[in-house]
Amino acid sequence: MELSVERVDVWAATIEDKPGGLAQVLGALRDAGADLQFVVARRTPESPGKGVVFVAPLQGDQEIHAATQVGFNVTPSLHSVRVMGLDQLGIIAELTQRLADGGINLRGVSAAVLGSQFIAYLAVDSLDDTNRAMDILQRA
Repeated sequence: MELSVERVDVWAATIEDKPGGLAQVLGALRDAGADLQFVVARRTPESPGKGVVFVAPLQGDQEIHAATQVGFNVTPSLHSVRVMGLDQLGIIAELTQRLADGGINLRGVSAAVLGSQFIAYLAVDSLDDTNRAMDILQRA
C-alpha cells in the first residue's frame, strides 16, 4: 500500500467557550494566509468557560506570528504523524494494528475520508514513538 507519512507539528490554543471564540482565532490564522489541513476544537470540562483548539500545519513567519498573537504554541507534548493514502475498507484498523504490533500506544487518532483518499493524524507519546511509528507506517 502506498502511503504518505509525515511528522507534523500540532499547534494548540486556549479559546473562550462562547459564540465566536473559535472563529476569532481561526480568523486570525486565515488572515495571515494559513491553509489549515487539520482543526479539532473542544470544550475543556476541567476549565469551565474555556476550550482548546488544535491546528496543523502552520508555516512561515507570518502564519506563526499571527498564531502566537492569538495564543497558539507548538505543543511539545503532542507528537503527531500524518498519514494519507487511498481509502480501503478497514485501513485505519489495519494501520493501528501495525502500530500496536510494533509497541506504539496511540494517545489520539483523528481520521477522515474524502472521495477516494483518507487522512489520519495519529498522536503518540514521544518523539521516539513518532520516529518508530513513521518507520512502521512507511513499511506498510
